[in-house]
Amino acid sequence: MAAHGEITPMPDCAIFADTQAEPRKVYEWLDWLEKQLPFPVHRVTAGDLMKTSTEPRVSGKSGKPYMSHMIPAYTVNEDGTKGNYFRQCTDKHKITPLRKCIDELRGDQDASVWIGISTDESHRMKPSNKAKIVNRWPLIENGISRDACLRWMRAASYPTPPRSACIFCPYKRDAEWLRLKTDSPREFQEVVLYEQLLQLTALSVPRMTGVPYLHDSRISLDKVDFRSAEDAGQLSMFGNECEGMCGV
Repeated sequence: MAAHGEITPMPDCAIFADTQAEPRKVYEWLDWLEKQLPFPVHRVTAGDLMKTSTEPRVSGKSGKPYMSHMIPAYTVNEDGTKGNYFRQCTDKHKITPLRKCIDELRGDQDASVWIGISTDESHRMKPSNKAKIVNRWPLIENGISRDACLRWMRAASYPTPPRSACIFCPYKRDAEWLRLKTDSPREFQEVVLYEQLLQLTALSVPRMTGVPYLHDSRISLDKVDFRSAEDAGQLSMFGNECEGMCGV
């Protein structure tokens, strides 16, 4: 929209924080997108999150292993109680490399940082906590939803962009897990192996209590049935009540 002059002023650049764990389709999309824009796209990274989240570090003080790039996995303790790991991945692999790049680009100048969340995600709006940096949300300012973005892309004859999220993100909905398993079986198998490696890592780090799982059922991913009741053959009796927002 900015490249078409529909959102102004023209940005100096765009920045993509790469966890190196996005779906293949996201990287293909980004390769295409960079060729369409009149401004550069900077790709920044803090490393491969698949590796950093399964490679324990050793404390210089205690000599004990610990994790510093944890993902919000679901856990089950020996006594059957449930919990979650702390979410460190967003800060370490998204926010920190983005802010570092912004500081390098702006120098001593003020910066207006656009964040591309839509009206569906307005609860994610947070003001900048850094001096000389002001956050803006152009889609929300213009009342544009995710669905409206997709309609805009279709109207411009552009391909539909895939959702950006790590292939192993525990926050996936069942429909997203099913889509990954069906459309990208190789990537799904990578995630199954990653979950097993995460569980082995937890055994080697005393502070990581509980067995971690990527699905909120706390069942191994390769054994989870991601189908909805309707997918499994149950008749829906609430067709007239659907507002068409599921899966958005």
